[in-house]
Amino acid sequence: MKTVLIVEDDPINARVFSKILTKRAGLAVKHTEDAEEVLQIAQSQAADIVLMDVSLSHSMYQGKAVDGIRLTQMLKADPQTQSLPVILVTAHAMEGDRERFLGQSGADDYISKPVVDHESFISQIMALLPAE
Repeated sequence: MKTVLIVEDDPINARVFSKILTKRAGLAVKHTEDAEEVLQIAQSQAADIVLMDVSLSHSMYQGKAVDGIRLTQMLKADPQTQSLPVILVTAHAMEGDRERFLGQSGADDYISKPVVDHESFISQIMALLPAE
């Protein structure tokens, strides 16, 4: 079973995403907003794809605040984790944000919150999941 790592600081969003992914898409989920844990899970190949919240208001890495963009840059800069697909998730979707966020972070795709269309949310994730 494929595992989605949900990196999200809002417990309600995390719960909604988890429910959609486990019930509707048959995927396993892990959830954390701890930067060290995200990197550890990625490096140990315990996740097949990452849903990365852009804002992450409480996340720290080595004593510094870190957001989803920075965390994605770190994953993409590490040869061990660079091929792990990352989908950015943000509530602050303005015209041009998508390109800017993707360009800045090196993420593979982008989803806006709130997720209204569950089918297309699942399709976006499935499309990036590595084949067996």
